Amino acid sequence: MKILILGIVASGKTTLARRLSKESGISYYEIDSIVHDDENHRKRNVEEQREIIEKINDQEHWILEGTLRKNLYFLFDYADQILYINLPLKIRKKRIFLRFLKQKLHIEKCNYKPSIKMLKQMYQWTKEFETKREKLERELSQYSSKLITLESKKQVKEYHLAKYL
Repeated sequence: MKILILGIVASGKTTLARRLSKESGISYYEIDSIVHDDENHRKRNVEEQREIIEKINDQEHWILEGTLRKNLYFLFDYADQILYINLPLKIRKKRIFLRFLKQKLHIEKCNYKPSIKMLKQMYQWTKEFETKREKLERELSQYSSKLITLESKKQVKEYHLAKYL
């Protein structure tokens, strides 16, 4: 089973990916870690990203989660199942701020420096996502046979792979 989990900042993608990975034993990967080479503090080019994804795709099972970029739309074809987490904006805005506080207090780990600049950037990405939402949803609608949209915290919490394996 190859599962692609999509959503915007603070929608619960990583939390769901971790839970599904733990329940199923399937490895999960973060798209951000594919796009960004944190060790060398740089963004990977499209070819490098594709090479990493091809290695992941060689596996029989995987879970990939993140905010999708245009150059990664080919992942729709690779996935057996696409989970689109589409929580209300109000919930996501609250989560962004709570995440920032937890990171500043070292309660939650992150792959970046939690700063006011990063907090503003997350709100900006959320705002931009809202303007591009329809386009993404049109793209996703072409994959309706393998698309599952989760629109509430309850739906995300109650989603289990066992129903689909």
